[in-house]
Amino acid sequence: MDADKVRQINRDGWNRLVAEGDVWTVPVSPDVIRRARGGDWSVLLTPTKPVPTDWFGDIRNKDVLCLASGGGQQGPVLAAAGALVTVFDASPAQLGQDRLVAEREDLQIEMIEGFMHDLSAFDNGRFDLIFHPVSNIFAPEILPVWRECFRVLRPGGVLLAGFMNPTMFIFDYAKADIGVFEVVHRLPSSDADLSSDEVELILAREHTLGFSHSLEDQIGGQLRAGFHLTDLFEDVHPSNPLSAYFPLALATRAVKPRPSAPER
Repeated sequence: MDADKVRQINRDGWNRLVAEGDVWTVPVSPDVIRRARGGDWSVLLTPTKPVPTDWFGDIRNKDVLCLASGGGQQGPVLAAAGALVTVFDASPAQLGQDRLVAEREDLQIEMIEGFMHDLSAFDNGRFDLIFHPVSNIFAPEILPVWRECFRVLRPGGVLLAGFMNPTMFIFDYAKADIGVFEVVHRLPSSDADLSSDEVELILAREHTLGFSHSLEDQIGGQLRAGFHLTDLFEDVHPSNPLSAYFPLALATRAVKPRPSAPER
């Protein structure tokens, strides 16, 4: 299955998840926005652990790109905290959740539809910070994502990214849900490479196709794009039984270095 077809499947899948009220599509409440306006806020890159506040610095009046981050959860909070937010997502329904909160709370948020590997809608050096929660699990390729992130950040800009531990993908998905951990998949894995019957089963259950990606591409890919890694944390996934054995998610903080001063 080619990458363009996968992207369309996942776009449509997230539209369906919005209609079904998936937890990652439910907009934040007015109280969350009220507290964010008062300086009391937090957001998630991974399933449960709030991002450390010092990963952001002062975001007031900073240009922030919420990359593949629709759903009315992160972008509106950052906007209420004072950032100048652009939400970029492939799913129009997910962007609609951000639009709902923006209109309800009188927030200025720019919303643009597109796929995360192609940020040609933005000029070089457009943003101060990119917030990219666990979402490249749905991308067939992630090295273009890191290269585009590097391009659209200003020197000194920060990339905050969440992604899944690839080890979780080695198991039979259906059996893991009932606590039976049978190793069946090689890494890196791609749902798009499974048989048509297996793909149909996954889409019936998840509505989307996933990709494990290697840590070499997740972390090493950021470094090869030019970023300097400054911090990292791990997290669990409360609804996944594998979390009893190892952390299933990671988050990284990386910086686009400033040009070196010329030697005298």
